[in-house]
This record gives sequence, C-alpha cells and structure tokens, in this order.
Amino acid sequence: MKPLINLNELSESFHDERGKYADTYYPISEKIGAKRLGYSLSEVPPGKRVCPFHNHRINEEMFLILAGTGTLRFGAEEYQVKPMDIIACPPGGRDVAHQLINTGTETLRYLCLSTNDPFDICEYPDSDKILAMTGEQGNRTLRHISRAGDAVDYYDGEMDD
Repeated sequence: MKPLINLNELSESFHDERGKYADTYYPISEKIGAKRLGYSLSEVPPGKRVCPFHNHRINEEMFLILAGTGTLRFGAEEYQVKPMDIIACPPGGRDVAHQLINTGTETLRYLCLSTNDPFDICEYPDSDKILAMTGEQGNRTLRHISRAGDAVDYYDGEMDD
C-alpha cells in the first residue's frame, strides 16, 4: 500500500442529502494506511452543510479549505472561510462546537483530519442532544443519542421496591 494519494484521483465516494444537510464524502485513511488519524475529503454544495453544529469531548478535528467559501460557526462566533484556511476544532465543551456552512456560490471542498479515538461524546447545542459512542469508525459497538433533558437519576430503575 502506498502511503500517499492525490486528492484529485479519489474515486470512491459516498453522497448523503437530508434537507439542509448534503455532502459527498471521500474516505482516505484506509487507502494510505493511516492508523491513529482519520483523513477524508468533503464536498458541500452551495447552501448546504455536512452535519449539525456539534463538539467532541475526546476527538479533535482539523479542516483545510481547498476550494469555495463558507461560514464557520465556532462556539458563539461566526467566521468567513476561504481556500487555504486551516480550522482547529479541539476537544471540549460547547464553546468549541463547530459547523461549516457553504454560504458561497460554488462547491465548498475541504480536507478533514481527526484523531480516531474509539470513544467519544458529542454534544449538539442547537438541538440539545448528546451522542455517546464506542468502537472503531465503521464498526461502532455502542452508539446512543438522547436529549440532554432526558437525564435520569443514577439509581433510576435499580432500587428494590
């Protein structure tokens, strides 16, 4: 296996579109032998976004804008992005929640790089959801999403009557 690939030669892709969310995703990691980092390329059409506004408690992400323009939501701020901008999305609370939105007129294309820790907790501030997951990417052994307000007491359902 070669440890390199040209982004212009990626052929395997996955397309997803749901309302305001749409992207074409090109996996890279497995093609170049990556073990601890995840690599992918995303293409987002005008007016769309890849995923909901979210933050990771464990994994870290980085995005390198290759083409197009858009808006980065980051915590309580918004930033305009353009080619050759590098975006750091460290693990943490809602203050580092992030989302890229294609607010331009051409496809927003960017390289994604992330740590691949098999455990993570994500929060979704816009919808007040929490996602807990374990297992390797593509082979999750646990994936559960709930609303933060659905919390129960530690002993709920455990006490003898």
